[in-house]
Amino acid sequence: MGLADASGPRDTQALLSATQAVELRRRDYHMERPLLNQEHLEELGRWGSAPRTRQWRTWLQCSHARARALLLQHLPVLVWLPRYPVRDWLLGDLLSGISVAIMQLPQGLAYALLAGLPPVFGLYSSFYPVFIYFLFGTSRHISVGTFAVMSVMVGSVTESLAPQTLNDSTINETTRDAERVRVASTLSVLVGLFQVGLGLIHFGFLVTYLSEPLVRGYTTAAAVQVFVSQLKYVFGLHLSSHSGPLSLIYTVLEVCRKLPQSKVSTVVTAAVAGVVLLVVKLLNDKLQRQLPMPIPGELLMLIGATGISYGMGLKHIFGVDVVGNISAGLVPPVAPNTQLFSKLVGSAFTIAVVGFAIAISLGKIFALRHGYRVDSNQELVALGLSNLIGGIFQCFPVSCSMSRSLVQESTGGNSQVAGAISSLFILLIIVKLGELFRELPKAVLAAIIIVNLKGMLRQLSDVCSLWKANRADLLIWLVTFAATILLNLDLGLMVSVVFSLLLVVVRTQMPHYSILGQVPDTDIYRDVAEYSEAKEVPGVKVFRSSATVYFANADFYSDALKQRCGVDVDFLISQKKKLLKKREQLKLKQLQKEKKLQKQAASSKGASVSINVNTSLEDMRSNNVEDCKVMQVSPGDKMEDATANGQEDSKAPDGSTLKALGLPQPDFHSLILDLGALSFVDTVCLKSLKNIFHDFREIEVEVYMAACHSPVVSQLEAGHFFDASITKKHLFASVHDAVTFALQHPRPVPDSPVSVTRL
Repeated sequence: MGLADASGPRDTQALLSATQAVELRRRDYHMERPLLNQEHLEELGRWGSAPRTRQWRTWLQCSHARARALLLQHLPVLVWLPRYPVRDWLLGDLLSGISVAIMQLPQGLAYALLAGLPPVFGLYSSFYPVFIYFLFGTSRHISVGTFAVMSVMVGSVTESLAPQTLNDSTINETTRDAERVRVASTLSVLVGLFQVGLGLIHFGFLVTYLSEPLVRGYTTAAAVQVFVSQLKYVFGLHLSSHSGPLSLIYTVLEVCRKLPQSKVSTVVTAAVAGVVLLVVKLLNDKLQRQLPMPIPGELLMLIGATGISYGMGLKHIFGVDVVGNISAGLVPPVAPNTQLFSKLVGSAFTIAVVGFAIAISLGKIFALRHGYRVDSNQELVALGLSNLIGGIFQCFPVSCSMSRSLVQESTGGNSQVAGAISSLFILLIIVKLGELFRELPKAVLAAIIIVNLKGMLRQLSDVCSLWKANRADLLIWLVTFAATILLNLDLGLMVSVVFSLLLVVVRTQMPHYSILGQVPDTDIYRDVAEYSEAKEVPGVKVFRSSATVYFANADFYSDALKQRCGVDVDFLISQKKKLLKKREQLKLKQLQKEKKLQKQAASSKGASVSINVNTSLEDMRSNNVEDCKVMQVSPGDKMEDATANGQEDSKAPDGSTLKALGLPQPDFHSLILDLGALSFVDTVCLKSLKNIFHDFREIEVEVYMAACHSPVVSQLEAGHFFDASITKKHLFASVHDAVTFALQHPRPVPDSPVSVTRL
């Protein structure tokens, strides 16, 4: 077919192109298969516009079976509890629940101080939300409850809305605590509403915008915030309340300024407690395999410190601050203060997203390790209900703790029953044993918090590992860390998310562009700069981008295409327009002269004069044709005479080809755009592709597209991309099909092609 078409008066280059096409067809592993362009594919029914249907599911349309399925979906305990293997799992869950409760007791007391609340509210937050998650959660191993990062975020809100001092006058401690509890519980209700709402509309994917470097940088900065916030308890100082940007810097400066006022007894208490806790944790790490359960260092520290404080009178004799009165029993439910919603909405959304991100990250890690599935949307609903109902019972927002989750897994926890057991153990303490810890020094709680930050502070080593692995992720980590330290937790998260998304946009603006060549004897095409065996097909350029083309990088795509092809397309088009415009001007002058001579001829009376005029007219026509026939561009951008070339291009009907105008021609006749990387197209991409077709056809290069995915083709059709000049015959299923077709239908190219560059 190709040889038959190439026979005739075509030049040698066209014959070679046809021969190459036949050779490619011989190398093709599917020789009998026709070249598949878009029209052929649609005829075969393999590639058409995918039907899109939307199913709006509402409660009114649900049948009884659908309603039951929804109930089971949103209340997972009804699914797994009837099938709970009591003999195999109950003992492990019992030991795990007790171990977690032993950790949760001191952490609940400590993290309540971190949130700026009386310690007993940390116990409430360790009971209600944990039991609610037992009913609605899908992760078997995460330990829901108080968490340092969440507590410090709550603390920044409570201290800003209920400060310790107002107009340089100290507020009554009881009044201040009551106001802070009201703010924290209202915040918890609002956080729960956000999480439940996002979960019901299946917005669990929202957390995907928080990349791992962002989360690790954020939690590391939050750990620094937590550490600084506990310095006042370690040194026994009374500090002013700071909120907003640079509040951490102001707090550190104030601590340094008031260090001479530190209480030695408080510092010694915190130091001893911290050293003991570190020693116990080291023993747990070394004896992990020998011990059936970790040594409860924090619980032993609570009991020992409370006994020593009571026996030695640390509060009355040495002036050490203690926890104070812890009321026994549960508190009645309280409606949230809706007047605070407008002040808390920004912080509530940030806390909701951060809490869910931490919980789902840990949940997926454990699910992958133990071979079960975690539903991200249901997790969002479960956490939301935990915070919503907990807020009504005066709890503050919670998430899950990494340290407690690891203990729950390592001590034999198999299901959510471990969390229920730990919550019942905390309930027993609230009802009967809570008041025994009234003499517990706050410095001990601060030491517990600081020692538990060890894991998050170790994430500072991410800087070295990310420097070696991925500099872009390192930049996200550093920006997140710096923004969170300087701008506080809520603004820091917003800045880091915006920066990471902008970085994604910037990275898509600078993808890898390549010219593809064929691997010999295959239909595989690879970057000629990376694969030495890949060779360009003569007369055909194959161009590929590693990223999709959209409004942010469409101009870069076009510029890179023209640069990689080695042809200054814009320069050629501008010169062609100039020459055609000059030719039109010469033709216009010629017509004007003809009209003038005709008038002179009409006015003359003598026959001899008429003969002379006709002779002059014929001479002028021949001279003007010779002047307009051929022009070419010199290195100095000057036009020269090229009459010899004009005779060769007499085949062109209008004489407007590059060769007829004396302009250098590209060394290829076909351009193939490998669009396999496109995942979508927008209007800017459509216009850019149309401009590419127009510009390269102006310089006598035909353009084809290859490897488009079905959704992209549908979007091209919806955007009216295909028309009389760009048909679906220009779209091929593979690059190899497009190359073969281009070689069978070449445009004429010069015998000795010239590469064009801007002068």
